[in-house]
Amino acid sequence: LWERVPNDYQQCHTYSDFWEAYEKTLGTGKHSSVGKETGQTAHIERWNNTLRQRISRYVRRTLSFSKTDYMHYGVTKLFIINYNNEMSTRI
Repeated sequence: LWERVPNDYQQCHTYSDFWEAYEKTLGTGKHSSVGKETGQTAHIERWNNTLRQRISRYVRRTLSFSKTDYMHYGVTKLFIINYNNEMSTRI
């Protein structure tokens, strides 16, 4: 899994909860296991929640889903582009 992460992201400091798998995968010296009270994971938790609320295929497989990885990738990419455009117009 770690080898599939783009090199630029491998150089960043990462934060996660105390799940053992994170430490095994991300234990590169640039990783910190933190509790929720630190707020270090709040932004990614908020992003995951936004994805689940706005893209139904992340929630219920029976109502709408992607049959191929290509379509799943495309829908997610389109959402991110639209989301960023929406946020940039609010500033």
